[in-house]
Amino acid sequence: MIVCVAVVGHQNNPLYLQSFTGSDDALKLHHIVHCSLDVIDERVNNPKRSASTLNETFLGLLYPTENYKVYGYLTNTKVKLIMVTTDLDVKDADVRSFFRKFHAAYVDAVCNPFHVPGKKITSNSFSERVGTIVRSFGPSMTL
Repeated sequence: MIVCVAVVGHQNNPLYLQSFTGSDDALKLHHIVHCSLDVIDERVNNPKRSASTLNETFLGLLYPTENYKVYGYLTNTKVKLIMVTTDLDVKDADVRSFFRKFHAAYVDAVCNPFHVPGKKITSNSFSERVGTIVRSFGPSMTL
C-alpha cells in the first residue's frame, strides 16, 4: 500500500506531498521523503555509473526503513518523484509503471498555463489523478 507520494523540485524544494494514511504521520512521512533526497543526490552524482544507467530515470529502491520502502524517480529536469510504501514485496516493474503514470500526471499539471514553475502544485485535478493512480496501484497490482 502506498502511504505517501511526493514531488520535489530540482533545488530540493517540496512541490507536492500527499499522504494516504488515516493517521497523523504527515510529519514522519515528510521526514522520510526529505531523507531520501540525500540518497538520490548520492546516486545521481556518483561518477562510477555505467553508460547504460546514465539515462535511467527510475532510481529504484532508495532505502528501506523498518516499516516502509522508499522508491525514487528522476525526471529530465531533475525533479524528483518519490513514493513511500508499506509493501515489502513490490516488483520493480509495478513501481516503474506507477512512476510512468505519476510522471505523466505531473507533466500535465505543470503544463497548465496558470501554473508557475517552481511553485507548489495546488491543482485539485492533479491531486485527484494522483489518488486514482495510487488506488489503482494498491489492490490490482498486489494480487
